[in-house]
Amino acid sequence: MDSLLYAELDPHAAERLTKQALDGLEDGELFLQIATSESFAFDDGRLKSASFDQSKGFGLRGVAGDVSAYAHANEISEAAIRRAAETIAVVKAGHGGIAPAQGPQGTNRRLYTDADPLSAVPFARKIALLQTIDAAARARDPRVVQVTASLAASWSLIEIIRADGVKVRDIRPLVRVNVGIVAEQDGRRESGSWGFGGRILYDRLFEEAGWNRAIDLALGQALTNLESVPAPAGEMPVVLGPGWPGILLHEAVGHGLEGDFNRKGTSAFSGRVGQRVASPGVTVIDDGTLQDRRGSLSIDDEGTPTERTVLIEDGILRGYMQDRMNARLMGVAPTGNGRRESFRHPPMPRMTNTFMAGGGEDPGEILRGVKKGIYARSFGGGQVDIVSGKFVFSCTEAYLIEDGKLGAPVKGATLIGNGPDVMKRIVAIGNDMALDEGIGTCGKGGQSVPAGVGQPTLLIEGLTVGGTG
Repeated sequence: MDSLLYAELDPHAAERLTKQALDGLEDGELFLQIATSESFAFDDGRLKSASFDQSKGFGLRGVAGDVSAYAHANEISEAAIRRAAETIAVVKAGHGGIAPAQGPQGTNRRLYTDADPLSAVPFARKIALLQTIDAAARARDPRVVQVTASLAASWSLIEIIRADGVKVRDIRPLVRVNVGIVAEQDGRRESGSWGFGGRILYDRLFEEAGWNRAIDLALGQALTNLESVPAPAGEMPVVLGPGWPGILLHEAVGHGLEGDFNRKGTSAFSGRVGQRVASPGVTVIDDGTLQDRRGSLSIDDEGTPTERTVLIEDGILRGYMQDRMNARLMGVAPTGNGRRESFRHPPMPRMTNTFMAGGGEDPGEILRGVKKGIYARSFGGGQVDIVSGKFVFSCTEAYLIEDGKLGAPVKGATLIGNGPDVMKRIVAIGNDMALDEGIGTCGKGGQSVPAGVGQPTLLIEGLTVGGTG
């Protein structure tokens, strides 16, 4: 591995340059990275695209108080690091004599394999899998008119060097497969999609049971939507299914619990630690330590080991997700949530796997208790305002609830609300907590990182539904 990172740089020089660049600053690090990625898309019975990318570079960050400077380059060399050090030196002005912050605690924990998924499977076999998925999906039902299958993988080697000479390293694999199906009946076309993956190797994606399940679920969603009726509009009870619907929790509540927004007082949850912010029974957790999960990390992108962080416990706000800088400025410990998209980006507080813990109620009983409402099983895009907590989410699979039973599927349903308000409208929590299948990507500040979501079946009273009916 040293030959990959240090082909043009002596390791001892990297340590010396980092110490010199960060001398007199409170915090910071040299972040080295080599990454490879590939993706394949099979559409309309043919290979539509295939891409392969390699990147190598570093990011150098210096921190003094609440001010940080960041410089990066797409080469790992002594000359490039020296130039970066000259750039970040601007942050030293007026900040002389700062005591350096204590470094992160070390760990030998490994939450995933360090093998490279890209080289383990021949190119031809990857294309053959997509061909097989395409043929199998088309054979499922005569109403299938279009199939899109995609495969993607990445492998990243990172090393973090601190001014005190501490070095930590992580090797991160990531794979996913997606199936999209368009079905047509009586001139009407509807779509469905499903995917799965994680910090694993390709072998699990090639298991027949896995990709067949993805086909079945994508097709089921498309065929269900063929029968959909216009969604009603108004305020009504909404039941959210387990698993992927946790994306609403992620967006409407999760971002508002990140340290930077709360330190600056711009979150609806700012200054509310110890207060009730959700219904009794609601416990929200961010856990980056789950084996093989898409959002998991052995260490975050500052070198801090990830944790299981209880954010809300039985409805009471217990704390926020923290990177090193915001934790220090708020007088708390970092939680291993300092994340960055790549060496080109500085770290910031981000979610890993964020979910609501299960309750004690039977999901069937929750449904039977609703006379008239909406059951939402899957979501597409959404928008959230962190300051106010207001959100709008579109449902990709939803049903009417009529006298405690699932009725007709509905099309065009959107859920509209305020995250902090919705958390207090949760009146029933199922015992079926599930995590998503490993497809989530979180965006913040122009950066995208893989993330996980999850929740049990939930009943929310009085949520506004925007519809077309």
